[in-house]
Amino acid sequence: MHTSPPFAASGAVDTFFVLFAAVLVLFMQPGFLLLEVGFSRAKNAGTVVAKILVNFSIAVLGFWAVGFAIAFGSDHGGLFGGSGFFLSHYGNPATAFPSLAGSDAAIEAKFLFQFSFAAVALAIVWGPTLERIKFGVYVLFGLVFATVIYPLGAHWIFGGGFLQTGHWLGTGIVGMQDFAGSTVVGVVPAVAGLTALMILGARSGKYLTDGAPRAIPGHNMPLFGLGVTVLMIGWVGFNGGSALSAGNGRAAQIVLITMLAGGAGTLGAVVTAQLKTQTIDIGMAGNGMIAGLVAITAPSGYIDAWAAPIIGLVAGIIVPLAVYAIDRRIDDPVGALSAHGVCGAWGTISCGIFTAPHLAVYNKVGDPHGGLWYHASVAQLVSQVVGVVIVAVFVFVVSYAAFKVIDLVYGLRVALHHEHAGLDISEHGMYGYPEQFIPEAELVGYGSTPALAGLGVAPGPTFDSQDFQP
Repeated sequence: MHTSPPFAASGAVDTFFVLFAAVLVLFMQPGFLLLEVGFSRAKNAGTVVAKILVNFSIAVLGFWAVGFAIAFGSDHGGLFGGSGFFLSHYGNPATAFPSLAGSDAAIEAKFLFQFSFAAVALAIVWGPTLERIKFGVYVLFGLVFATVIYPLGAHWIFGGGFLQTGHWLGTGIVGMQDFAGSTVVGVVPAVAGLTALMILGARSGKYLTDGAPRAIPGHNMPLFGLGVTVLMIGWVGFNGGSALSAGNGRAAQIVLITMLAGGAGTLGAVVTAQLKTQTIDIGMAGNGMIAGLVAITAPSGYIDAWAAPIIGLVAGIIVPLAVYAIDRRIDDPVGALSAHGVCGAWGTISCGIFTAPHLAVYNKVGDPHGGLWYHASVAQLVSQVVGVVIVAVFVFVVSYAAFKVIDLVYGLRVALHHEHAGLDISEHGMYGYPEQFIPEAELVGYGSTPALAGLGVAPGPTFDSQDFQP
């Protein structure tokens, strides 16, 4: 296997910095796990654990074999990369992965960091599909997403592709700015999740006969809150680490900007939900934090600190309104379509308004005159809007086709009686919370079982594996 050559002290520092940032982003996997478990009903809590682990495994293997080369390999016509498959036989890393050449970190560290983004994106896809999707779909679509959909979107915007360079359709339009992925890691998985929902449909009982939505509360808000705070910590690596170097001093300012937006997003969502529902909504507080963090991800490397609370506050106002609107027609249990999709689009577009000229020049992407706030030109704003639309349309078409094929060949949705029983028992043959669902007389070794048996308590109903076969 090819390995990076020895490098100077600056390379060692950058390698440690990028590795540390990657670990923080990888820490977001348990964050998504806790968030989704909290928003699920107890009968579907355990399946989330297996899903997170399996999808992570698919992502690391697929991205190593194919995805990283397509996303960051040497550019072919602005459409895809073509060097570094299996992270081997690539020659000079600076030539093979030119969009990452600005950092002295070892290529293996850069791979781990970029893979962590792909893993986050794949985790986001599945939040809207909770509680009714077949487990095998995670494997089938996960392969497509990690090796084709995400890498192509990443190349276009991160890897020197046509949207980043602005060299497309012969128009000479300025390059699209997305510093850490409001579109790449927000809009892309949200649109993919939307296409799954269009085929999958709503959970049983979500909508009344007149079409009105019915609340299906998650079973554990403390776990949800813990998941949100873990994600917040992960965003330190997500945005700050995207500087890819410790030597330029940019990471600290980027992290400050990130936290300002997250805080403003939380407050904006809490106040907006209060005005709409007269309650301080716990779920909206969490989604407000995520919305602010998602929105600031694209502009975090392009704006000065004063603009961060504005971008985060707008995202916080948007997210509850989007959740309420989407919930009337589409069953998204975690609000990912709103927090990652709608607010990801807003964050990307906000670059066209707030990008500071000195940072546009520093990052060498987009209009060097900055956004609309600084310069009486809509060039950057147009590039941002058009870029989001192009990526969203691409992901929609490919994802819908992939899910449609999977549905025809394998099926997307579990049987209705499996959904009622819960995915833990129907898909995995066990419960995430066995004490809650298994009759006490059958809980051998659990607390009071022997005493109950001694008192002659009749055993509860038993389940045979055939009860849960299609």
